[in-house]
Amino acid sequence: MGLKEAVTTCWNKYGDFDGRAGRSEYWWWVLFTLIVQSVTAIVLGLGIWLFSNFGFLTWLFILIFSIILLSLILPTLAVSVRRLHDRDLSGWWYFLGFVPVGSIFLIVWYVSPGTASPNKYGASV
Repeated sequence: MGLKEAVTTCWNKYGDFDGRAGRSEYWWWVLFTLIVQSVTAIVLGLGIWLFSNFGFLTWLFILIFSIILLSLILPTLAVSVRRLHDRDLSGWWYFLGFVPVGSIFLIVWYVSPGTASPNKYGASV
């Protein structure tokens, strides 16, 4: 699965927490969100710097930045849960990332290959 296919899949499964997501789908989505957030942050910073005397434009840039970031939260959460399902883990393990060293376990699970055979979350991807 390439970048375009992974992004299309994640947008089509915007709030779908059922099923499984392979490593390539997850990591291409992570790369896509990293690029979008970086470009948006650069544009926001330039916009605030250039239009700092115009209060309305500054708040418009902040509003656009916030909308873009908020639109990425739900598909990111959904693909993360589907990635955990591919490892035959419950999606509730996602909240382990809020514990100080829990993110390490999540990264290891996200990097590890999924189960080769069908599991309770569906057929292998």
